[in-house]
Amino acid sequence: MKKMITMCAMLLMLSMALVPSAFASNAEVCYPTAVTQSEDGAELKRIYDLTPETDPAGIPRSDFERDGFRYTLVELLKQELPAYEERAHTETVALQSDKKDMESVLALLPQEREFVTDDGFTGTLTLKLDTVRVEASGYGRSTKQLSATRTYPNLAGQDTQYIPKSIEDNGKVLTLESIDWQTDNTANVDGYAIGDRYTAVATYTGTTTSSYVKGYTVTADYAGTVSHINLGRVRYVAIFEGTQIEIPVERGTEQTEDAELSFTQFPWRYLLIPIGVVAVAGVGLGAALGLKRRSEGTGEVETEGDAE
Repeated sequence: MKKMITMCAMLLMLSMALVPSAFASNAEVCYPTAVTQSEDGAELKRIYDLTPETDPAGIPRSDFERDGFRYTLVELLKQELPAYEERAHTETVALQSDKKDMESVLALLPQEREFVTDDGFTGTLTLKLDTVRVEASGYGRSTKQLSATRTYPNLAGQDTQYIPKSIEDNGKVLTLESIDWQTDNTANVDGYAIGDRYTAVATYTGTTTSSYVKGYTVTADYAGTVSHINLGRVRYVAIFEGTQIEIPVERGTEQTEDAELSFTQFPWRYLLIPIGVVAVAGVGLGAALGLKRRSEGTGEVETEGDAE
Protein backbone atom coordinates (compact mmCIF):
# COMPACT_ATOMS: atom_id res chain seq x y z
CA MET A 1 0.00 0.00 0.00
CA LYS A 2 2.78 2.42 0.87
CA LYS A 3 4.45 1.66 -2.46
CA MET A 4 1.28 2.56 -4.34
CA ILE A 5 0.89 5.85 -2.45
CA THR A 6 4.53 6.70 -3.13
CA MET A 7 4.08 5.96 -6.84
CA CYS A 8 1.04 8.22 -7.04
CA ALA A 9 2.97 11.02 -5.37
CA MET A 10 5.81 10.61 -7.86
CA LEU A 11 3.39 10.76 -10.77
CA LEU A 12 1.89 13.96 -9.36
CA MET A 13 5.33 15.55 -9.05
CA LEU A 14 6.16 14.50 -12.61
CA SER A 15 3.02 16.15 -13.93
CA MET A 16 3.97 19.41 -12.25
CA ALA A 17 7.41 19.22 -13.85
CA LEU A 18 5.89 18.75 -17.31
CA VAL A 19 3.97 22.04 -17.19
CA PRO A 20 6.95 24.43 -17.55
CA SER A 21 8.53 22.18 -20.18
CA ALA A 22 5.35 22.39 -22.27
CA PHE A 23 5.52 26.17 -22.27
CA ALA A 24 9.29 26.26 -22.84
CA SER A 25 8.94 24.78 -26.30
CA ASN A 26 6.89 27.84 -27.36
CA ALA A 27 8.64 30.53 -25.29
CA GLU A 28 11.23 31.73 -27.85
CA VAL A 29 9.31 33.39 -30.65
CA CYS A 30 11.28 34.56 -33.69
CA TYR A 31 10.61 37.99 -35.14
CA PRO A 32 11.23 38.95 -38.79
CA THR A 33 13.97 41.34 -39.82
CA ALA A 34 12.05 42.36 -42.96
CA VAL A 35 8.59 41.89 -44.48
CA THR A 36 7.80 42.24 -48.19
CA GLN A 37 4.39 42.15 -49.87
CA SER A 38 3.46 41.95 -53.52
CA GLU A 39 1.51 44.82 -55.04
CA ASP A 40 -1.63 42.72 -55.49
CA GLY A 41 -1.38 41.30 -51.97
CA ALA A 42 -1.29 37.71 -53.24
CA GLU A 43 2.07 36.94 -51.63
CA LEU A 44 3.80 38.02 -48.44
CA LYS A 45 7.31 37.11 -47.34
CA ARG A 46 8.80 37.29 -43.87
CA ILE A 47 12.57 37.20 -43.62
CA TYR A 48 14.26 35.90 -40.47
CA ASP A 49 18.02 36.21 -39.92
CA LEU A 50 18.75 33.84 -37.04
CA THR A 51 21.87 32.69 -35.29
CA PRO A 52 22.80 29.03 -35.75
CA GLU A 53 21.79 28.42 -32.12
CA THR A 54 18.25 29.78 -32.59
CA ASP A 55 15.57 27.15 -33.05
CA PRO A 56 13.58 27.92 -36.24
CA ALA A 57 10.58 26.27 -34.62
CA GLY A 58 9.90 29.68 -33.13
CA ILE A 59 9.00 31.07 -36.55
CA PRO A 60 5.19 31.64 -36.60
CA ARG A 61 3.44 29.44 -39.13
CA SER A 62 -0.21 30.10 -38.34
CA ASP A 63 -2.64 31.83 -40.69
CA PHE A 64 -3.25 35.54 -40.16
CA GLU A 65 -5.16 38.42 -41.71
CA ARG A 66 -3.70 41.67 -43.00
CA ASP A 67 -4.98 44.47 -45.26
CA GLY A 68 -8.08 42.53 -46.29
CA PHE A 69 -6.22 39.27 -47.08
CA ARG A 70 -5.92 35.99 -45.22
CA TYR A 71 -2.42 34.55 -45.46
CA THR A 72 -1.45 30.88 -45.26
CA LEU A 73 2.09 29.56 -45.07
CA VAL A 74 2.98 27.65 -48.24
CA GLU A 75 6.76 27.34 -47.95
CA LEU A 76 9.61 27.94 -45.49
CA LEU A 77 13.00 28.32 -47.16
CA LYS A 78 16.40 28.16 -45.51
CA GLN A 79 19.24 30.15 -47.02
CA GLU A 80 22.87 30.08 -46.01
CA LEU A 81 23.99 33.68 -46.12
CA PRO A 82 27.37 34.37 -47.68
CA ALA A 83 30.08 35.72 -45.41
CA TYR A 84 30.31 38.93 -47.46
CA GLU A 85 27.67 40.70 -49.53
CA GLU A 86 27.76 43.85 -51.63
CA ARG A 87 25.38 45.60 -53.98
CA ALA A 88 24.86 48.83 -55.88
CA HIS A 89 22.94 51.44 -53.93
CA THR A 90 21.58 54.96 -54.50
CA GLU A 91 20.70 57.26 -51.62
CA THR A 92 18.72 60.52 -52.02
CA VAL A 93 19.44 63.35 -49.61
CA ALA A 94 17.46 66.55 -49.00
CA LEU A 95 18.61 69.67 -47.17
CA GLN A 96 17.79 73.36 -46.83
CA SER A 97 19.73 76.28 -48.32
CA ASP A 98 19.36 80.05 -47.99
CA LYS A 99 20.72 80.59 -51.50
CA LYS A 100 20.06 79.01 -54.88
CA ASP A 101 23.35 79.63 -56.69
CA MET A 102 25.27 76.44 -57.46
CA GLU A 103 28.39 77.52 -55.57
CA SER A 104 26.45 77.89 -52.33
CA VAL A 105 24.54 74.64 -52.94
CA LEU A 106 27.64 72.55 -53.69
CA ALA A 107 29.23 73.84 -50.49
CA LEU A 108 26.50 71.94 -48.64
CA LEU A 109 27.04 68.71 -50.60
CA PRO A 110 30.31 66.86 -49.98
CA GLN A 111 31.71 64.88 -52.89
CA GLU A 112 31.52 61.63 -50.88
CA ARG A 113 29.41 60.52 -47.92
CA GLU A 114 29.19 57.46 -45.70
CA PHE A 115 25.78 55.78 -45.63
CA VAL A 116 24.20 52.92 -43.67
CA THR A 117 21.12 51.29 -45.24
CA ASP A 118 18.09 50.14 -43.28
CA ASP A 119 19.20 46.50 -43.55
CA GLY A 120 22.73 47.13 -42.28
CA PHE A 121 24.77 47.63 -45.47
CA THR A 122 27.44 50.35 -45.32
CA GLY A 123 29.54 52.12 -47.94
CA THR A 124 30.97 55.38 -49.27
CA LEU A 125 28.77 56.88 -52.00
CA THR A 126 29.69 59.58 -54.53
CA LEU A 127 27.62 62.66 -55.40
CA LYS A 128 25.94 62.59 -58.84
CA LEU A 129 26.08 66.21 -60.01
CA ASP A 130 23.41 65.73 -62.68
CA THR A 131 20.84 64.90 -59.99
CA VAL A 132 21.24 68.13 -57.97
CA ARG A 133 17.92 70.01 -57.86
CA VAL A 134 17.09 73.34 -56.19
CA GLU A 135 13.48 74.34 -55.53
CA ALA A 136 11.87 77.10 -53.49
CA SER A 137 10.72 75.73 -50.16
CA GLY A 138 8.41 78.61 -49.23
CA TYR A 139 7.41 82.19 -49.95
CA GLY A 140 6.84 85.26 -47.80
CA ARG A 141 5.32 88.71 -48.39
CA SER A 142 6.73 92.11 -47.45
CA THR A 143 5.13 95.58 -47.47
CA LYS A 144 7.10 98.75 -48.31
CA GLN A 145 6.04 102.38 -47.72
CA LEU A 146 6.16 104.69 -50.79
CA SER A 147 6.33 108.50 -50.82
CA ALA A 148 6.48 111.22 -53.49
CA THR A 149 6.12 115.01 -53.64
CA ARG A 150 4.61 117.26 -56.24
CA THR A 151 4.89 121.09 -56.46
CA TYR A 152 2.01 123.25 -57.73
CA PRO A 153 3.12 126.94 -58.07
CA ASN A 154 1.31 130.24 -58.84
CA LEU A 155 -1.96 129.36 -57.15
CA ALA A 156 -4.44 132.14 -56.35
CA GLY A 157 -5.24 130.79 -52.92
CA GLN A 158 -4.75 127.98 -50.52
CA ASP A 159 -7.52 125.94 -52.00
CA THR A 160 -7.13 122.18 -52.20
CA GLN A 161 -9.35 121.98 -55.24
CA TYR A 162 -6.30 122.80 -57.29
CA ILE A 163 -4.39 119.83 -55.84
CA PRO A 164 -4.87 116.31 -57.32
CA LYS A 165 -6.01 113.85 -54.70
CA SER A 166 -3.90 111.00 -56.14
CA ILE A 167 -1.01 110.54 -58.52
CA GLU A 168 0.77 107.66 -60.26
CA ASP A 169 4.44 107.20 -59.49
CA ASN A 170 6.50 104.37 -61.06
CA GLY A 171 3.36 102.44 -61.79
CA LYS A 172 2.03 102.80 -58.23
CA VAL A 173 -0.99 104.88 -57.27
CA LEU A 174 -0.29 107.24 -54.32
CA THR A 175 -2.85 109.30 -52.40
CA LEU A 176 -2.55 112.82 -51.04
CA GLU A 177 -1.16 112.84 -47.53
CA SER A 178 -0.37 116.51 -46.74
CA ILE A 179 0.16 119.96 -48.32
CA ASP A 180 2.79 122.57 -47.46
CA TRP A 181 1.64 126.03 -48.58
CA GLN A 182 4.27 128.66 -49.52
CA THR A 183 3.55 132.37 -50.24
CA ASP A 184 5.04 134.02 -53.37
CA ASN A 185 4.86 137.89 -53.20
CA THR A 186 6.85 138.47 -56.38
CA ALA A 187 4.21 137.12 -58.68
CA ASN A 188 3.24 139.59 -61.47
CA VAL A 189 1.78 139.64 -64.93
CA ASP A 190 3.30 141.95 -67.59
CA GLY A 191 5.22 143.79 -64.90
CA TYR A 192 2.21 144.49 -62.73
CA ALA A 193 1.85 142.99 -59.27
CA ILE A 194 -1.21 140.83 -59.03
CA GLY A 195 -1.20 140.14 -55.29
CA ASP A 196 -0.06 137.19 -53.25
CA ARG A 197 0.30 133.92 -55.04
CA TYR A 198 0.84 130.51 -53.46
CA THR A 199 2.88 127.41 -54.13
CA ALA A 200 1.63 124.04 -52.84
CA VAL A 201 4.10 121.27 -52.05
CA ALA A 202 1.96 118.12 -51.84
CA THR A 203 3.14 114.86 -50.32
CA TYR A 204 1.66 111.61 -51.58
CA THR A 205 2.06 108.21 -49.88
CA GLY A 206 1.19 104.60 -50.55
CA THR A 207 2.36 101.03 -50.04
CA THR A 208 3.58 98.22 -52.22
CA THR A 209 3.60 94.50 -51.44
CA SER A 210 6.08 92.03 -52.87
CA SER A 211 6.81 88.34 -52.40
CA TYR A 212 10.16 86.75 -51.65
CA VAL A 213 11.58 83.25 -51.31
CA LYS A 214 12.12 82.14 -47.71
CA GLY A 215 14.52 79.35 -48.59
CA TYR A 216 15.37 76.53 -50.97
CA THR A 217 15.21 72.73 -50.79
CA VAL A 218 18.21 70.97 -52.30
CA THR A 219 17.96 67.30 -53.33
CA ALA A 220 20.71 65.13 -54.76
CA ASP A 221 21.58 61.47 -55.28
CA TYR A 222 24.63 59.65 -54.01
CA ALA A 223 25.49 56.35 -55.71
CA GLY A 224 28.03 53.60 -55.22
CA THR A 225 28.51 50.17 -53.64
CA VAL A 226 27.51 49.15 -50.13
CA SER A 227 28.57 45.95 -48.39
CA HIS A 228 27.67 43.84 -45.39
CA ILE A 229 29.46 41.15 -43.39
CA ASN A 230 27.24 38.38 -42.04
CA LEU A 231 28.34 37.11 -38.65
CA GLY A 232 27.12 33.52 -38.57
CA ARG A 233 23.55 34.16 -39.62
CA VAL A 234 21.07 31.75 -41.17
CA ARG A 235 18.22 33.23 -43.20
CA TYR A 236 14.73 31.74 -43.28
CA VAL A 237 12.11 33.04 -45.71
CA ALA A 238 8.51 32.25 -44.81
CA ILE A 239 6.32 32.55 -47.91
CA PHE A 240 2.60 33.12 -47.32
CA GLU A 241 -0.11 32.96 -49.96
CA GLY A 242 -2.86 35.57 -49.65
CA THR A 243 -6.55 35.11 -50.30
CA GLN A 244 -8.76 38.17 -50.38
CA ILE A 245 -11.47 38.24 -47.75
CA GLU A 246 -14.74 38.75 -49.62
CA ILE A 247 -17.14 39.19 -46.68
CA PRO A 248 -15.64 41.34 -43.94
CA VAL A 249 -16.61 40.37 -40.40
CA GLU A 250 -17.11 43.12 -37.84
CA ARG A 251 -14.85 42.78 -34.87
CA GLY A 252 -14.38 44.66 -31.68
CA THR A 253 -10.78 45.48 -32.45
CA GLU A 254 -8.83 45.49 -35.70
CA GLN A 255 -6.94 42.25 -36.25
CA THR A 256 -3.25 42.80 -36.79
CA GLU A 257 -0.23 40.68 -37.44
CA ASP A 258 0.15 40.14 -33.69
CA ALA A 259 -2.96 37.92 -33.82
CA GLU A 260 -0.66 35.02 -34.68
CA LEU A 261 -0.15 34.56 -30.96
CA SER A 262 -3.87 34.87 -30.15
CA PHE A 263 -5.90 32.94 -27.66
CA THR A 264 -6.94 30.28 -30.19
CA GLN A 265 -3.31 29.44 -30.91
CA PHE A 266 -2.37 28.80 -27.30
CA PRO A 267 -0.84 25.28 -26.97
CA TRP A 268 -3.69 23.85 -24.90
CA ARG A 269 -2.69 20.28 -25.84
CA TYR A 270 0.28 20.50 -23.53
CA LEU A 271 -2.04 21.05 -20.54
CA LEU A 272 -3.67 17.69 -21.22
CA ILE A 273 -0.45 15.93 -20.23
CA PRO A 274 -0.38 17.03 -16.56
CA ILE A 275 -4.18 16.80 -16.29
CA GLY A 276 -4.10 13.20 -17.53
CA VAL A 277 -1.28 12.32 -15.19
CA VAL A 278 -3.09 13.92 -12.24
CA ALA A 279 -6.24 12.01 -13.14
CA VAL A 280 -4.35 8.70 -13.25
CA ALA A 281 -2.65 9.52 -9.98
CA GLY A 282 -6.00 10.37 -8.39
CA VAL A 283 -7.54 7.09 -9.51
CA GLY A 284 -4.56 5.17 -8.20
CA LEU A 285 -4.64 6.99 -4.90
CA GLY A 286 -8.38 6.40 -4.53
CA ALA A 287 -7.96 2.72 -5.27
CA ALA A 288 -5.16 2.48 -2.74
CA LEU A 289 -7.21 4.12 -0.01
CA GLY A 290 -10.17 1.86 -0.82
CA LEU A 291 -8.05 -1.28 -0.48
CA LYS A 292 -6.63 -0.04 2.77
CA ARG A 293 -10.09 0.59 4.28
CA ARG A 294 -11.30 -2.77 3.06
CA SER A 295 -8.41 -4.59 4.66
CA GLU A 296 -8.92 -2.70 7.90
CA GLY A 297 -12.63 -3.59 7.94
CA THR A 298 -11.86 -7.30 7.38
CA GLY A 299 -9.37 -7.31 10.23
CA GLU A 300 -11.93 -5.99 12.72
CA VAL A 301 -14.49 -8.70 11.89
CA GLU A 302 -11.98 -11.47 12.38
CA THR A 303 -10.98 -10.10 15.78
CA GLU A 304 -14.57 -10.12 17.07
CA GLY A 305 -15.10 -13.74 16.05
CA ASP A 306 -12.06 -14.90 18.00
CA ALA A 307 -13.27 -13.12 21.12
CA GLU A 308 -16.48 -15.07 21.20
